[in-house]
Amino acid sequence: MLWRRNLFAPLAALALVLTASAGAGTAAAATDTTVVAAAPAASAAAPAADDFGAPGPYATAVEVGAITTLYYPRDIADSDRRHPVIVWGNGTGGVPLVYRDLLLHWASQGFVVAAANTPMSNLGISMRASIDMLTGRNADPGSVFFDRVDLEHIGASGHSQGGAAAIVVGSDPRIDTILPIQPGPLANINAVRVPALLLAGQRDSIVFPALVKAFYNAADHIPALYGEVRGADHFTVVGDPGPFAAPTTAWFRAHLMGDRTAGAQFFGPGCGICTDTATWSDVRRNSLALNVPAATP
Repeated sequence: MLWRRNLFAPLAALALVLTASAGAGTAAAATDTTVVAAAPAASAAAPAADDFGAPGPYATAVEVGAITTLYYPRDIADSDRRHPVIVWGNGTGGVPLVYRDLLLHWASQGFVVAAANTPMSNLGISMRASIDMLTGRNADPGSVFFDRVDLEHIGASGHSQGGAAAIVVGSDPRIDTILPIQPGPLANINAVRVPALLLAGQRDSIVFPALVKAFYNAADHIPALYGEVRGADHFTVVGDPGPFAAPTTAWFRAHLMGDRTAGAQFFGPGCGICTDTATWSDVRRNSLALNVPAATP
């Protein structure tokens, strides 16, 4: 497919650049290695409840495995709660390191992010395997994840080909919501039975907004939203996720953590993204999404 060929080269090149410049703190080739990211400054104030683009309260850690890279709260073993899961699929030719800033942002908000290492994620095989792996780690008394992973609340996301994979994985009964970012066309959203937020870039010339709208239009059997990020091209989410950080965090906080403030960004008459014309060039909610009350996404 042409969109795959066009995407592979720039993502692969970017991955090589990021790997070369990451240093020891973000090694990408080790197996079963835990790498601790820098903790927030002790004096840093906690983010406001509705400032979803700000770093969360958790220091983060990274574990690079053979199939999956985990981004998670560093002190999860001592946490007083279980942490929801986000499984992630990369764009064609990409690796988790390409999306490191976004995945660490979610981890700082309290999520365990299981990013498939494969650069060809469309079938979602590695993303499903990530859930299986975390299920085992959660049951293992010798693991830092022992009884700290909330396997009842799992979301799926990804970019480009990985966005299509998030739709594919959305048919898995263990998934509670999907958030495909500029998803490629090789997926069937009719098999999804959970709420969906479909994100496009206004200036995306690889996955045109019309392709994402086609998924949204077909998703008339589930609560579905379409959001088109103003001025974004296909690679805006790569590296610093910029305008993608806040809405993706809010969506997952609403659906996986029951955060009512986050839910109000998408549902109810006060829908926050519906009036934020600085961030969004187009926002649409289908009839089922319109019927979701803000307090109970």
